[in-house]
Amino acid sequence: MEWWVPRHRVAPLPQYPIAPTLRHFTAPAPFFSLGNPACSHIFGLVIDPTAIIAPQAKLDPTVEVGPYTVIDAGVEVGAHCVIGPHAYLTGLTSIGVRNRFFAGCVIGEAPQDLKYQGTPTRLRIGDDNVFREHVTVHRSTKVGEETTLGSHNFLMAHCHVAHNCQVGNHVIIANGALLGGHVSIADRAFISGNCLVHQFVRVGTLALMQGGSAISKDLPPFTVARGDNGICGLNTVGLRRGGLTAAERLELRQLYHALFRKGTKLSAAVAAAKTRFASPPSLIMLDFLRAAKRGVCSDAGLGGEAKAN
Repeated sequence: MEWWVPRHRVAPLPQYPIAPTLRHFTAPAPFFSLGNPACSHIFGLVIDPTAIIAPQAKLDPTVEVGPYTVIDAGVEVGAHCVIGPHAYLTGLTSIGVRNRFFAGCVIGEAPQDLKYQGTPTRLRIGDDNVFREHVTVHRSTKVGEETTLGSHNFLMAHCHVAHNCQVGNHVIIANGALLGGHVSIADRAFISGNCLVHQFVRVGTLALMQGGSAISKDLPPFTVARGDNGICGLNTVGLRRGGLTAAERLELRQLYHALFRKGTKLSAAVAAAKTRFASPPSLIMLDFLRAAKRGVCSDAGLGGEAKAN
């Protein structure tokens, strides 16, 4: 007997000897496929009876699924994940362990790209991430590419991660923030509420975007974004929490002044800084700037876009 309900027709819900709330029950093997012969027999799962799960979906036996959630055939979910009510997981989506999806999340849906041709594309998610209410994460646009999220990230309500984004580890994306396609977010970055990140933009490690700021140029590591394509100094609190020593923080302040507050063209300032600054954080900053292709956010106090490029 198969209990999966195709979405193209309406069928009566299966009758279980439990109330229609999140409870523990025994499901038959055809309901899931774990790819493990030892797990092909009947085993226990925590699945709400109103959930619609494709028989080809692969769920670890410890996964919990809430009411009215839909999980499509190409989804793989690791151990101890909790998927809340009314969530939708689709695409070729691979999810690690101990992830939490709150109500209304849409994970792995098709990219919002007019060039997308409906091919089966991928989303890969690491471990210990939190996706709050109505978070949307889209899969990549082409076969052979991936949208990726690392581990220990916190995505707050209504934020959006577009196709082909690369999000590192320990990243916070606050309520309503929007990441365009092909955006790269390095480890420990903090994207505040209602921030906008243009497609193909890079955000460096331990960078912070103030609420409502918008960038269409690269945001250097350790800096704070303010307004439109502006920066206003270093993320001093993040540097301390990130374990940088007092000497490293002092050198970064000196480097920031040399790069962004002397009014020198950025390429010339970077070339000159190579001979003066050698700490690991300083080298991270300089390597990031040398790799910039879209331009770099400029110091808001100078107000001169040309001075930063």
